[in-house]
Amino acid sequence: MSATAAARTTARRRTLRVAAAALVAAAGLSLTACSGSDTGGSKAAGNTGANAAVAGSNSSDSSKSASGRSALEGAGAQAGNTKSGSDEGASAGTGNGGGTFKSCSTDDLTMEAVDSSPDDNTGDVTVQMTNKSGATCSATGFAGADIKDADGTSAPVRRADNQPRITNLQPGDTATFNISYDVDHSGDSLAQPTNILVTPPNGTHSVSLKWPANALKLAGPYDEKIQLHPVGLAN
Repeated sequence: MSATAAARTTARRRTLRVAAAALVAAAGLSLTACSGSDTGGSKAAGNTGANAAVAGSNSSDSSKSASGRSALEGAGAQAGNTKSGSDEGASAGTGNGGGTFKSCSTDDLTMEAVDSSPDDNTGDVTVQMTNKSGATCSATGFAGADIKDADGTSAPVRRADNQPRITNLQPGDTATFNISYDVDHSGDSLAQPTNILVTPPNGTHSVSLKWPANALKLAGPYDEKIQLHPVGLAN
C-alpha cells in the first residue's frame, strides 16, 4: 500500500470515530432531555392530583360546614319558635287571668258594709262592691281597709293568708271581701269602730263606709286578731 493510500485510510478512520462520538453525545443529550421532560410531567401530574385532592377536601369541608351551619340555624329557629310559642302561651294565660281589664275604681263601684257573722262567737263584716259602670273591670287581689274608731283614730286591717282569686266584674256583677275579728263577750273592750275606709284592689282612692250597726262587739285592740280576706265574686 502506498503512503498516500495509508494516509487517506487513517484520515477516514478518524472521521468515523469523531462522527461516532458525536452520535453518542447527541444520543446522551436526547435521553437526558426526555428523562427531564418525563420527570417534569410526572411532577406536574402529581401537583395537579394533589391540588385536586385539596380542592375536593376543601369542597367537602365547605359542604360539611354549610350543612353544620344549616343544621344549627334550623335548630336555632326551632328553639326560637318554641320559645316564642311558650311566651305567647304565658301572655295568653296572663290575659285570660284578668290582666286585660282595668282595675275597678271607686267611681266604678257601689259599696256597702253588712254584718255577716255566722254565730254569736264569730265576728264577720262583709263589704259588697257592685260594678255600676258600663264596662268590665278587675277587682282581683286585696282591698285596702282601715277601721276608724270613735276616738278619731284609725288602724289598717292586716291581710290574712288566703290567696286572691281572679275577680273580673262585668256590669252589674258584685264582688265581696270579709273582715273577720274576735268577739268581745266581757264588755271590757274599748274598741268602738264607726267606719271602714275601703280602697278597691290596685286603687288610689278610698270610700268611707259605715260600720254595720248590728255587728257583734269587736274585741280590741286593733291587732292581728282582725284579718282582711281577699276579694272574690259574690255567691
